[in-house]
Amino acid sequence: MKILAHRGLSASFPENTAIAFQQAAKLDCWGVEFDVHLTSDQQLVVIHDESIDRTSNGTGFVKDLTLAQLKTYDFGSWFDVKFAGQKICTLSEVLAIFKDTKHQINIEIKSDVFEYPGIELLIANALEAFQQKERIIISSFNHETIARFQQIQPQIHCALLFASLITNLDDYVRNFDCDAIHIPYYYGMRSIIQRAIQQGIVVRAYTVNKKEIAEQMEQLHIDTIFSDKGTL
Repeated sequence: MKILAHRGLSASFPENTAIAFQQAAKLDCWGVEFDVHLTSDQQLVVIHDESIDRTSNGTGFVKDLTLAQLKTYDFGSWFDVKFAGQKICTLSEVLAIFKDTKHQINIEIKSDVFEYPGIELLIANALEAFQQKERIIISSFNHETIARFQQIQPQIHCALLFASLITNLDDYVRNFDCDAIHIPYYYGMRSIIQRAIQQGIVVRAYTVNKKEIAEQMEQLHIDTIFSDKGTL
């Protein structure tokens, strides 16, 4: 079964940090997933939450802080004191870690709470510099973001993220010219998902950390799972 290391190797290391990605880069998994927000000075940073409160010793929203300010905070100690000193990463810094690997790279644009005007173009520019666009998957719960990104970089694979299901799912997905959707794993057995799979839509499921659930997803023809462990 194909596995995307969720926020790096986040079961054992502080999520979305350099050490979590460095360890994920050593794994024989299909790829890695991480989240991108935009700072007040228009810098792309890798963090899951809109605020830094949960995963750092600072406070505030990413959108209200500069990259220089964010770099002053510790993003490792919340997980374990032995990871003290881990800094927030920029998108380019994370891409550099995977430059010489074969991992697929799933970038989730976290614009579903704050819009971050212009984030799609900034990410597209970063991917031009990376020069390995065939390894990239762009996903978001904000489907308007996906539509905007597709206008800028139509050749890059995109996936629609869902927290709940909708009727006429297969038609909706094809309207975006997407070939994949990302769903909570417990929707894998739903008839609407099974129908989408039968119609050729790639389904990836988050977040699976137990082998027995991974085996169930494989039996349901789920293409890929997201796992904090990277391997199961």
